[in-house]
Amino acid sequence: MDTAAAARATAAVPGIPRDDSGPVFREPWEAQAFAMALALHERGLFSWTEWAAALADHIKRAQAAGDPDTGETYYRHWLATLEHLVATKGVASIETLHRYRDAWDHAADRTPHGMPIELRPADFR
Repeated sequence: MDTAAAARATAAVPGIPRDDSGPVFREPWEAQAFAMALALHERGLFSWTEWAAALADHIKRAQAAGDPDTGETYYRHWLATLEHLVATKGVASIETLHRYRDAWDHAADRTPHGMPIELRPADFR
């Protein structure tokens, strides 16, 4: 991960779980979602101001619907916001994102623990 980009993101987006070294993650997928957002920001898909506003809006709506403000769901909101912006900006439709998510779930289900997950054409059926 680009540490300078991560530092800029943690400075620009309030609420990112962090320690003195930078952002912290509970699970590998959280770091991957963070890295995807960094990459899309660096490519100009959104500004950190736009990202922060979209993330805050998503979290506010989730909390109004009963999501507890414990910090455990922060990166789930991060991922949902990322999916929303990718779809809104026309990079990929929500349907395409869900198709790949479902294919990934199918591939993960058949993959023994500790082995790399590989997508196959049959995963998309």
